[in-house]
Amino acid sequence: MEYDPNDIPRVIEPILVDRADVVYGSRFVGGEAHRVLYFWHRIGNGLLTLMSNMLTDLNLSDMETGYKAFRAEVLKKIKLEELRFGFEPEITAKISKLPNVRVFEVGISYYGRTYLEGKKIGWRDGIRAFYCIIKYTIFR
Repeated sequence: MEYDPNDIPRVIEPILVDRADVVYGSRFVGGEAHRVLYFWHRIGNGLLTLMSNMLTDLNLSDMETGYKAFRAEVLKKIKLEELRFGFEPEITAKISKLPNVRVFEVGISYYGRTYLEGKKIGWRDGIRAFYCIIKYTIFR
């Protein structure tokens, strides 16, 4: 329950009004409420997003977000390989390589969980995400 289902209309609206082909729901833009947790997770997310942006030439604030929306025709052009947290850098890299894809970002609320509340991501996932950024931008 880290993400609020009430934000889904906000995430899909740019697609519905034909302004976007892909939309990322950012936990870090806009005035939406978010729970403050884990300084090093935020730094790690920022570093991964920065590296992804540098290699994809996108300007996202939250590549690792769990709220993403896609037009079906965009997804049909992409063969996904990753499981777990490698999905975010893989899909971002592959989208960046498609011609004429309009990527938007909208603010979403976020209620981060503690590990006691069920948070699953750890430092190994960050290492894997970094590897996937390199793999899908430089070597593909």
